[in-house]
Amino acid sequence: MVAPKISHHPLICYRQIQPSDLEILEQLHGDIFPIRYESEFFQNVVNGHDIVSWAAVDRNRPDGHTDELIGFVTARVVMEKDTEIVDFLRYDPSKHDQTLVYILTLGVVESYRNVGIASSLIQEVIKYASSIPTCRAVYLHVISYNNPAIHFYQKMSFKCVRRLHGFYLINGQHYDSYLFVYYVNGSRSPCSPLEVVMFVVNYIRSGLKSIAARLRMGEEKVIKWPRCRNTQSPIFKQNKRNPTSEYTGCEYV
Repeated sequence: MVAPKISHHPLICYRQIQPSDLEILEQLHGDIFPIRYESEFFQNVVNGHDIVSWAAVDRNRPDGHTDELIGFVTARVVMEKDTEIVDFLRYDPSKHDQTLVYILTLGVVESYRNVGIASSLIQEVIKYASSIPTCRAVYLHVISYNNPAIHFYQKMSFKCVRRLHGFYLINGQHYDSYLFVYYVNGSRSPCSPLEVVMFVVNYIRSGLKSIAARLRMGEEKVIKWPRCRNTQSPIFKQNKRNPTSEYTGCEYV
């Protein structure tokens, strides 16, 4: 089905979600997501209780609903040590105040899609996270069959770091999820499997050259392999929080 297109020139503005948005916010979540959200979630969003949010509105709507939501994003600040992505950061246990921003929901009215609204909403979240000195990353989950969302976050420079088996339970059926991360404030992942492979390949090349040179000089010395920084990072261990998770062929940092 082809999505209906807007027939006017929109004037998109962004603001916080307000209590007056409650009804349309619930309606949009019901229309967009296969997961049912409790009323407490919506009350927390519109009242700003532990949830930050941004709304997109069209100030040039011909129907006069110039302050009605046409897009939204909701997020929460969480402690890094309590999340499943702590394994994907260079965690410093001496810094107990490190935080992350977790994106809860993101949606745009169908007729307003593909005009940059979702990108702008995500940029608002990234800008907000970057303004928090203790924040190290923005992260979220995407259900495995939602290819448009997966491509969108990849385009926004989020990194897919893990596949979680059976993460979602919808109508009695389990679905996998992809975990996406966007690093902020100079943070990055530990030494990744790809980095390890490249390190080993490059070192073997340089090591072989060194051996050849020493043989020519008649020297016989033992080559010591230096350790890759953070090779003992939990990224190389099974995730204790979700034993059914596995790494994918998605891009690593």
